[in-house]
Amino acid sequence: MDAKGRALSETVWTRLDRKAGAITELTIRQLRHRISTWVVLIVGVLVMALLLAFYVDAIRDDFEPVDNDGDSVDWDNDGYPQGQENKYGTSDWDGQEYPGSGYYVMTGEIVWNDDSRFHSGNHTWEGQGYLDSEWVDLDYTGSRWSGLIDWGEVNPCPEGDVLDDWWLDWGEACTYDDGSYFVSGKFRASGSVSVPESGYMQWGHMTLASYVEPEPASMYIDEDGILWDGKDVSDLETIEEVDDDGDCLANMNDNNRNGIPCDVIWILDADGDEIIEIRADYNVNEDPEESKYLGELSHRTFIIGTGKMAFVMMLGIFIPLFLALGLVRDETENGTLHYLLSKPIHRAEFIIYRLLGYLLLAGTYILVLVLLMALVTSLIGPGDSLIRLSDFPVWLGIGLATVLVLAAYGALYNTLGLIAPKYGVYFCIILGIWEFIMGMFTMTLPSASVPMLSISHWALQLIDAIVLIAWPDTLQYTQITSAFGIDSGLSFFWQPPVHTLGTQSPVVALLVSITVLLLITVAMVGIGQASFKNREIM
Repeated sequence: MDAKGRALSETVWTRLDRKAGAITELTIRQLRHRISTWVVLIVGVLVMALLLAFYVDAIRDDFEPVDNDGDSVDWDNDGYPQGQENKYGTSDWDGQEYPGSGYYVMTGEIVWNDDSRFHSGNHTWEGQGYLDSEWVDLDYTGSRWSGLIDWGEVNPCPEGDVLDDWWLDWGEACTYDDGSYFVSGKFRASGSVSVPESGYMQWGHMTLASYVEPEPASMYIDEDGILWDGKDVSDLETIEEVDDDGDCLANMNDNNRNGIPCDVIWILDADGDEIIEIRADYNVNEDPEESKYLGELSHRTFIIGTGKMAFVMMLGIFIPLFLALGLVRDETENGTLHYLLSKPIHRAEFIIYRLLGYLLLAGTYILVLVLLMALVTSLIGPGDSLIRLSDFPVWLGIGLATVLVLAAYGALYNTLGLIAPKYGVYFCIILGIWEFIMGMFTMTLPSASVPMLSISHWALQLIDAIVLIAWPDTLQYTQITSAFGIDSGLSFFWQPPVHTLGTQSPVVALLVSITVLLLITVAMVGIGQASFKNREIM
């Protein structure tokens, strides 16, 4: 190219740059002077500040031990926790049965087809029948579910034939005028019992009692932990997880069907460095020490949840609604579009430059928010280092996803404003609700087909991919929480990305999500330009 051609080329590009710069700068200036812009941006800052306040407060508190299997509770109020009763084989639903209380030995019974329906003696009884008592143990009572008759709640028997005209619930009794009873449940008494047809009664005695020291409930909190320290997966080859509290061994559970009762199978990926599945037999490691995991789990859950809910699904939807809907429409309604297009400029370029100005303002805002959130969480998050550098790629990925969402929604809302100037805002609100719902579906059912029709789906998938790239062990954390009952929101907010094109690679999922979001943006700009091209400028 000769000097004249080079000069001409530079002149053309210079003029293009000037047009782009002028329209972009004008857009930024207009948005900066709108009250609605400052309102939505300030609200976003306040929301993030509130979330950080909750995060700081939660991360400073110690994690209280959690009894995942409930065996520290004394359900029948007999002074012994369920875990201790399980060890001694006694019921935790019967206040009269506890470690050392003795056990019931049946010595006889009357079943429905026996000819003899009568028995006398001093026994522990269980069943239904007419009782003519010499003595009743009024202290032999228990909870409603124990089946023990509460003699303090005995009412007169109704008229009519028992079991035909009326009946009693299990654990109840009623009295006749002659002082006899009809009983249904467990009781201790000396006397005679007559069993009605189709009824049942058994009797026996309790063995001698002995005193057993009640164990503290704290012994049955975090008592069945995970032996693996969660660091080096190669250690899993030498570690055999066991049922520490014996509640699996009592039934010899083999839910993973490997022929070994009460164990755990750890399944690693092809490289052998990440856990992709955990198959634990029921009641093995079901009550681990959550404090080893909850710090990291809560930290990651906060970052991922904030990125998805606050950045993508709140700011990503509402900022374009306030800033991008009227980028071109408002100029048309105000009569200023004629002056903006007075110099030769393609209308598609005009839309692009307007969107560019909007994105520079909104994108800078998002970037600043993301960096502030990253700085705070990386400084006070769990870990031995002064600052968690691994948090920054995740936060930057959240920022990237949000900016792409701002571009896609901005182009979409601007196009709706051009197509339907009067009703575009209503369409955008409906669309925002749709996008929010699809985002929630994506977090619960990421592989569902319908959410793929939304912008939020691809943005959330982008975050899932970034998380797996920056924190590869996130997958094994979700497996641990699911397999061993650790209560964490991580499995709700994060699941492995699904759009990997069969490669299972998060990098592929990242590229696919970015490509789809860019294509949506370009398509919306094209549709908006087509609608704007033939419109008469007043």
